[in-house]
Amino acid sequence: MGNREIKEAKVRELVEKFQRAQAIILTSYIGITVAEDTELRRKMREAGVEYKVVKNTMTLRAAKELGFEGLETYLEGPVALAISYDDPTAPARLLAEFGETHKAIELKAGIVQGQLFDTAKVKELSKIPPREVLLAKFLGSIKSPVSKLVYVLDAIRKQKEEANA
Repeated sequence: MGNREIKEAKVRELVEKFQRAQAIILTSYIGITVAEDTELRRKMREAGVEYKVVKNTMTLRAAKELGFEGLETYLEGPVALAISYDDPTAPARLLAEFGETHKAIELKAGIVQGQLFDTAKVKELSKIPPREVLLAKFLGSIKSPVSKLVYVLDAIRKQKEEANA
């Protein structure tokens, strides 16, 4: 297999990943140490996010093949991809959290559910809590009125019992 065939196979693999992905976040990582990179990769893996460094030309070819325009602006210098197949907020959130203590990590852009997100939108996305937290908050907001209703109904029952006694 020649060099050209290897590159084409890598682009095809990237196209397949991009098609399945809920979110692909581009990040700069200039200045990150090996230990920091290992820590970041571990956190990504634990969250089910694929983190990899891919040549910018291959990323651009895969994006263009799928009709994602405007990505070339963000593909300058070393760029890593954080790809999530389940949670569209996870890669941006994890990179932003890691970037708070490791200034070498910088959010650049992303493709989220088929839409190109610029740096500002990716930063907004990174502030959305995990799905589990959102569900817990939602269930808590439902539970509160229901438990108040149960309390009121129980108080009415007790009043009626006392009145009949």
